[in-house]
Amino acid sequence: MGETVEEAVRREAKEETGLDITLLKLVGVYSKPDRDPRGHVVSVCYLAWGWGEISAGSDASAAEVFGPEVLPPLAFDHASMVRDGLEKL
Repeated sequence: MGETVEEAVRREAKEETGLDITLLKLVGVYSKPDRDPRGHVVSVCYLAWGWGEISAGSDASAAEVFGPEVLPPLAFDHASMVRDGLEKL
């Protein structure tokens, strides 16, 4: 509460990866009620340019950069988010 979605994205990126980001383009809003087995979660996804020293934040045990051709297994519907983002490049 009290911040725009764009401000929240920049803050969360910094908190969870240590990176500063510039938002480039909205990829999509993912809101299907059953997309996350933990409950109804809405995700707003952006393409962004990032810089800084990568480090894992409070919700992650590790943080790494992967090319799209070598992604590890992704949770829930995150692979479709990545696919959608690559289509927007």
